[in-house]
Amino acid sequence: MRLIQDAGLKCFQFPALAELPGFFHGIFPRQAVDGQVHSDDFNLGLGHGTPEGDIWRNRKKMLGFFGPDYRGVYANQVHGKGVGILKQSEDRITPLPADSIQLDGDALISDLPAVGLVIQVADCQPIILVDPLKRVVANIHSGWRGSIQNVIGMTIAGMVSDLSCRPENLVCGIGPSLGPCCAEFVNYQDEIPDSFWGYRSTDDLFDFWRVSMDQLIEAGVRPEKISLAGMCTKCNQHLFFSYRGEKCTGRFAAVVGIRPDNGDKRGGHGSAQSDG
Repeated sequence: MRLIQDAGLKCFQFPALAELPGFFHGIFPRQAVDGQVHSDDFNLGLGHGTPEGDIWRNRKKMLGFFGPDYRGVYANQVHGKGVGILKQSEDRITPLPADSIQLDGDALISDLPAVGLVIQVADCQPIILVDPLKRVVANIHSGWRGSIQNVIGMTIAGMVSDLSCRPENLVCGIGPSLGPCCAEFVNYQDEIPDSFWGYRSTDDLFDFWRVSMDQLIEAGVRPEKISLAGMCTKCNQHLFFSYRGEKCTGRFAAVVGIRPDNGDKRGGHGSAQSDG
């Protein structure tokens, strides 16, 4: 991934997604770069230790990274396989604080311009999907419970049935999350179906990154169109909130959306600082 710094924020991007014209995306770590937000204070999740007013200001700042007047769409994340869909043909937006709405489901799909689909995580996988031909985007919250329910497959099925997407056209990115180095499940025989035990290594560690890649491919995504951040949140707590590492902690966020002008602005703005 590449790191962008602009508008007082840090933002990670997948190069393959950033090169798609007419879209924007980013993954916002726990630290901002200016004096308006204290170190380790860019929490984007309500109910996780930061005053609500500060969360809404952080969310507005996050969406402002991409441009003015963008609205946020948030998922009612319950570690399930539900999918919320927001279509241009039935714009159901109801104004809430900071011009945002919340949809039921752990995944979001939309073809509506000028909205950012937001997934909040602290070890679970944020998975971004873009169909550059149909101009459709999706964002998935996939923890281990979502993985074993195949929320990825449910999301792609929704993109196909509701918005006529073709899986082979999708460009995908699996964001920073708990890696195979730290995803330990000592009670895996009670928690994880035996069909997933092939992803287990020594010491009861599971590779849910590979689970997600396999589920994307099984749903019809081309392997060469999948980018893996390969960044473990527990190992990189200086960058990302981690529930496994900290228990009581905030949430960082992944965002994806469609630019309203269908212009050739590639994935955001700012200058690339480094690759990671």
